[in-house]
Amino acid sequence: MGFFSKIKKFWDVDQRLDKAVEEYKTERGMPEETPAGEATVKAPPAQAKPVPPAVAAPTAPKPADVGAPSAKVPPKAEAWQNDLLLSLRKAEPRLSIWLSIVLEGVDKAGPQLWERLLFLFKALEAPEAEAKDFVERFRKWLDDMEYVRVPEFRSELQFRLALALELEDEEDERNRLLLKLSEGLEKTKEQISKRIEGLMASHSKIDESFWEELEEILIMADVGFEPSMKLIERLRDRVRKAGTDDPARFKEFLREELETIFKAPKRITAINPPEVVMMIGVNGVGKTTTIAKLAYRAQMQGRRVLIAAGDTFRAAAIEQLEIWAKRVGAGFYSKGAGADPAAVAFEAVDKAVSEGYDLLLLDTAGRLHTKINLMEELKKIQRVCGKKHPGSPHRSILVVDATTGQNALQQAKLFGEAVGVDEIILTKLDGTAKGGIVVAIALEHALPITFVGLGEKMEDLRPFNGKDFAQALLGT
Repeated sequence: MGFFSKIKKFWDVDQRLDKAVEEYKTERGMPEETPAGEATVKAPPAQAKPVPPAVAAPTAPKPADVGAPSAKVPPKAEAWQNDLLLSLRKAEPRLSIWLSIVLEGVDKAGPQLWERLLFLFKALEAPEAEAKDFVERFRKWLDDMEYVRVPEFRSELQFRLALALELEDEEDERNRLLLKLSEGLEKTKEQISKRIEGLMASHSKIDESFWEELEEILIMADVGFEPSMKLIERLRDRVRKAGTDDPARFKEFLREELETIFKAPKRITAINPPEVVMMIGVNGVGKTTTIAKLAYRAQMQGRRVLIAAGDTFRAAAIEQLEIWAKRVGAGFYSKGAGADPAAVAFEAVDKAVSEGYDLLLLDTAGRLHTKINLMEELKKIQRVCGKKHPGSPHRSILVVDATTGQNALQQAKLFGEAVGVDEIILTKLDGTAKGGIVVAIALEHALPITFVGLGEKMEDLRPFNGKDFAQALLGT
């Protein structure tokens, strides 16, 4: 939904909704506003007496209630449409506020919710087909999850809207991510932030004993010895340039240094479509669910996704990935258990090219990074992809389990040497006290960490932002 990038500039949204109001009122013959700017809604003829859906008595959900939504709203609903348009126009232009207005009086999934969501898309000048596709996908997801009540799915709905409307960097969404990140880093904060606060309180100045204690804190948080030495050296230089030895300013220096460390290097992002992404990593890191979450995000952003089951060795791996593909609405390709992984890759690329997919996520067998023959197989997969579709795979993403600490650092090193790693996704960050590995990976390998896993839900795979990480970790 590229057209939605325009509404990122919030100062344009009010005028856009104004325009939508006037066009919709002209189209439907709705009443004008009073000169004072206060909305007035003319009462309908006595014989009509429509009841706006927002105040209608809720009914138990039935299969018919959750059928394919229609953009056409019956004439009796015109009063609530007018009220909703006026409320959206007057509201602060934030997704969370718009959604609260849309959900007012709605307590469960059903026709009333579908109508209101379609109405929101219309007010934002979304093409009808894309709006209906969004609502239909969400309806199917609710059916799969057996969610009915709004509190069960409100967070998921807002997340999907943020992706579809390209509003993930909106202030409200960033605040939600920061809160989630802070909660996920709670165990790591015990190891780093709180100990640093104790260090600052116990020293009157930043001296050699201060640096020695800091080294111990970093190593205990799984930053590792060499990365800790690099970080301390950089911090020494920053403190020296600031011309102060006041411990009270140390968190400020550390936050600034972390933000610098996490700045992703420039790279060429343009590709010859379809984009082919090879997913690599050892067993048990959560690669399969990460693929599903990436496919989910891409689908919500309007991309057509194909998932290929290149892990042909692990029991039930293919079936598991196929279930996830169906769940998120992505295409799926497999040659069955025991097939040659390189052949799967070659034919999957061919399918992606010939059938017009935008993105191919190629799963590979989880493997021990110390197994040379399995690493050679990854190289073969890379070669055959490039033969079928020059330039592919365009990215190799290493999925790493944050709870493994220093072992994750070793994985990044050996996979990088064998097949090259373009970026890292760090899973299970919410369940570890070893979050210092994030710093270690950035310092040792200069690899961008693009996403972090903060839970089991689809919405819990979030873009990594160095500034937010530093803020969540240090509480500054």
